[in-house]
Amino acid sequence: MTTEAIPLETAVEPLAPPSLRQRQWIQVLRVASRLTRTRIGLAIVTLMVLIAIFGPVVAPHSPTEFVALPNTGPSGHALFGADYIGRDIFSRFLYGGRTVIGLAVLTTALGVSLGVLVGLTAAYSSGIVDEVLMRICDVFLAFPQILFALLLVAALGPKLWLLVLAIAITHAPRVARVMRGAALQVVERDFVKAAEAVGEKRRRIVLGELLPNVTSPLLVEIGLRLTYSIGLVAALSFLGFGIQPPNADWGLMIFENRLSITVQPWGVLLPVLAIGVLTIGTNLVTDGIARAAIGLDRGSES
Repeated sequence: MTTEAIPLETAVEPLAPPSLRQRQWIQVLRVASRLTRTRIGLAIVTLMVLIAIFGPVVAPHSPTEFVALPNTGPSGHALFGADYIGRDIFSRFLYGGRTVIGLAVLTTALGVSLGVLVGLTAAYSSGIVDEVLMRICDVFLAFPQILFALLLVAALGPKLWLLVLAIAITHAPRVARVMRGAALQVVERDFVKAAEAVGEKRRRIVLGELLPNVTSPLLVEIGLRLTYSIGLVAALSFLGFGIQPPNADWGLMIFENRLSITVQPWGVLLPVLAIGVLTIGTNLVTDGIARAAIGLDRGSES
């Protein structure tokens, strides 16, 4: 009696994880979108993004135009008054959101991408590669984010590309830690072993098998890193390492008008409120995604 040899490809099928896993991030976002906190957060973030995009179009004055005497109060010519040298506060506020939001998105995208690459590579490679990558991450984690960014920008000068790179580098090890922890629960599963058995390339296994299985914590990390990026970008601008005068920026506005806050508070209050509200919005969205990802939603919020 003879038995027919079974091809290796057939013996190890199916290679791909269930379709439910492949669409995990869509399901998480769908559940999160039904939560009240997520909807409120999205509304806030959308409003602030619209202000940043279309603010310069509707601004009554140029951000560098002198419209009144320094620290003049609100008037018909300047809705929130003039800043410390006589420029329209409202116009500078409408122009200043683009840099904060734009740089925050760039730093988040770069930092998360680098962190995902490092974390998944460490989890899949294990051994010496894992140890080396994680020890390098530990070194960066020993420095507070703002301190590392300040050191790098102070040493090489206040350049926007350097600001983005500095913040992204501080995000990467934190994202890598989370991604590695999530991926370690996946690397030993059958569909990963099956992909290895048929000779799939390492890159395809990492991106095609591991990455789709860690989308839930990844979505949460994106929200968290975006929130931190907003604060870091504004803080560096406040300290003089971001957008330089006479350009408009929310962090720079706080720095410029801080000494006259008792005389003309709007120069500080408007950007502070904008940064605070934007941070609250991103936090609400992130919290909604986190609740959906870990199954806390019981249908009580809709």
